[in-house]
Amino acid sequence: MIPEDIDLRQLTADLKDALGPGEPVGYLRGKSVMRDMLVDLKGFSQQEAEELIDTMELQGFLRFLGDPTERSVADAQWDITPHA
Repeated sequence: MIPEDIDLRQLTADLKDALGPGEPVGYLRGKSVMRDMLVDLKGFSQQEAEELIDTMELQGFLRFLGDPTERSVADAQWDITPHA
């Protein structure tokens, strides 16, 4: 269960700061990298981190710049926007 009082803007900013330039790349690989970073940096469980990544994506904090259904653009980058 994810607490309602998590500041998604701050969490997005922390995630962006922790990632290197140009990271993450790829839809599923990128989600996995971001999930694992939340586990390592913030101590969330794998499930909590995955739910947070999904929520952040749905709310526009994380946006995949490619099309995960097309192989030619499945290795695109993510836009990580703390001010969404």
